[in-house]
Amino acid sequence: MPSLVHENKLRAAGHVRIAGIDEAGRGPLAGPVSVAAVVLPQRFRHKVLDDSKKLTHATRELLYEELTNDSRIHWHCELIGVAEIDRLNILQATWLGMRRCALALTPNPCAVLIDGKPVRDFPLPQVALVKGDSLSYSIAAASIIAKVTRDRLMTQLAETYPGYGFEVHKGYPTPAHQAALKRLGPCPEHRRSFAPVAQMELSLWG
Repeated sequence: MPSLVHENKLRAAGHVRIAGIDEAGRGPLAGPVSVAAVVLPQRFRHKVLDDSKKLTHATRELLYEELTNDSRIHWHCELIGVAEIDRLNILQATWLGMRRCALALTPNPCAVLIDGKPVRDFPLPQVALVKGDSLSYSIAAASIIAKVTRDRLMTQLAETYPGYGFEVHKGYPTPAHQAALKRLGPCPEHRRSFAPVAQMELSLWG
């Protein structure tokens, strides 16, 4: 289970305000990448909060409501859309979202814990934690907010672009999604810089 061990190490080093940052949606063929940053109270504890991938949809939804409605918790979620993903590439777009999230928090964090590997040109002191959403409460909270925000958006996009099944697979490259892509062709929310989408577009025009 996550804890505040890594947050407390940064506080002991003089960083008073610590944010956890995580993303959701790097792998899908469609939709934005979602990035969230969360600052928790210093003595925060939780019996359920964990990496969003380990939790059920219902639990994630409950945690989202709890986290975002707690006045002690400061958070921001940033969506980087398909146009920027295709222009920058998915890694650079994710890093852009992480930078924007950190700077959108008011006041700005003194340091951040980031899930995964270090982010280049980050504007604040950072500590990167592989599988950080299983280690840090702050990153786990960010993973919940990023995931639920993106899932809800993909469900809305399913109404705008019916037939792809966005409400089910959330844009990930499942067999059903790839079959729909082959049948319908890409929609405006598909990432043209991703090989399966680019190949499908070529085959339609080729």
